[in-house]
Amino acid sequence: MHWRILCDFDGTIATKDVTDTLLERFALDGWEEIETSWKAGLIGSRDCMARQVALLRADKETLDAALDEIDIDPGFPAFVALCRREGVPLTVVSDGLDYAIRRILTRHGLGDLPIVANHLEQVDAERYQLSFPYANAGCAKGSGTCKCKVGESLTAGGAMSLLVGDGTSDMCAAGSVDLVFAKDKLLSYCREEGLPVVAYRDFANATLQLADLLDETPGAAAWAAPAQ
Repeated sequence: MHWRILCDFDGTIATKDVTDTLLERFALDGWEEIETSWKAGLIGSRDCMARQVALLRADKETLDAALDEIDIDPGFPAFVALCRREGVPLTVVSDGLDYAIRRILTRHGLGDLPIVANHLEQVDAERYQLSFPYANAGCAKGSGTCKCKVGESLTAGGAMSLLVGDGTSDMCAAGSVDLVFAKDKLLSYCREEGLPVVAYRDFANATLQLADLLDETPGAAAWAAPAQ
């Protein structure tokens, strides 16, 4: 059985939401009102992110210094190492910022992982904008990176698909993969929807569960405990 893994970044690999961290430190007034509109369902996450990133004011050196303070789950490198030993492709799929993800992963020797995310572009010394190479006009949540569409393209060809995630941006993709490793909001959602799900605490725990899955692999639905 061949597996492919899609892994969220903010709150999953990274210990905090990277975009929110940058906005809290460097954005002009108004970004929180945009966030409120998104949470109320008045705008999609793509529109929200584009408008918020346009409010950032920091030169690249300052931005990089802030990114270098953001930690990842200490068990993630071992999770990646297991995937590589077993020949399991792992792609980071995020509705966050590709530049930020790449810099943080590179600091931990993981900069070669494939990343699918919104593209951050610097437009002058202190201003930025986003483009959305993985958007989907039909995305139900109006995401900048439509994880459902990405998941379909990455898991074509008969591979079994595993999503690792924690939050709202992972919910639509959870219904289009064979199995979910979930925590926090995503775990509650999968249980409510009756999706094949395995709860995990952190990547040390997820690595053990992945090793068991790869050893047994009777099929995702048979392996996962029924969602309650």
